[in-house]
Amino acid sequence: MSPARTRPATALRVRRRLGAFVFLTPGLAYLVVLLLVPLALVLSYVFFQRGRFGGVVYEYTTENFSRLLDPLYLRVLGESLQIAALTTVIALALGYPTAYLIARLPRKWKTVALVAIVLPFWTNFIIRMYAWIILLNGPGLINSALKSLGLGPFELLYNQGAIVTGLVYSYLPLMVLPLYAAIEKLDPQLREASANLGASGFTTFRKVTLPLTVPGVLTGSLFVFVPSFGNFVIPEMLGGGKSVMVGNLIRTEFLKARDWPFGSALALALVAVLVVLLLAQAWAARRA
Repeated sequence: MSPARTRPATALRVRRRLGAFVFLTPGLAYLVVLLLVPLALVLSYVFFQRGRFGGVVYEYTTENFSRLLDPLYLRVLGESLQIAALTTVIALALGYPTAYLIARLPRKWKTVALVAIVLPFWTNFIIRMYAWIILLNGPGLINSALKSLGLGPFELLYNQGAIVTGLVYSYLPLMVLPLYAAIEKLDPQLREASANLGASGFTTFRKVTLPLTVPGVLTGSLFVFVPSFGNFVIPEMLGGGKSVMVGNLIRTEFLKARDWPFGSALALALVAVLVVLLLAQAWAARRA
């Protein structure tokens, strides 16, 4: 090829790369300023000590990592994993049928149903949690209804059950939407072929629908588990501070104990767990 022809091609490639760089710059700047820089600061604090009256003393130590293995903090980590896993399982059990029914609705009703799913996000999060406090407290609406049926009253507030209820309510839409997208993309002829071959509805669901929607299940589960694991507002408001999760512990170390180095170690441990979950989800999605 002559040099006269290669010059325009080279210039075109340069313009394309420059255009791609221009479009990527805002997103990259956002990640660097609001993610990488704070993460680097947190990582640097891990190797220093807490001052006598809080803050950071710039003396090298690895004690913050050894403190993570204390049984008290391991118990908090285990309890947080348990609550987040239970929340994810319940959200999946509720979200899959909901997404399946929405996908089977007539087209004009699908938008209405999806808007109804995301409608709670239009209300302030704290106001919604206060609404749950009113519903779950002793003389609240739920206990009053149970009392009229001769059941209760029950202790519905300030326990792990209230925390799981608040987490499921808050993050259920994050489960429904990926599941709906996965179910909506399914070719209906696959289910018809399964039925024509004599498979029952349950067999068709088990052998056709569910395997093909596994990526949506994994994505929705990750979307629910990650914020549930690090949440600290719901355990504080609906749990009354009786159940301490990792998010509450990190907030306490930073804002109350003012032990920034150990709070940074806890935050990095949380990030490490979430990175492992992301890698596991990516691996499982590829296998699926």
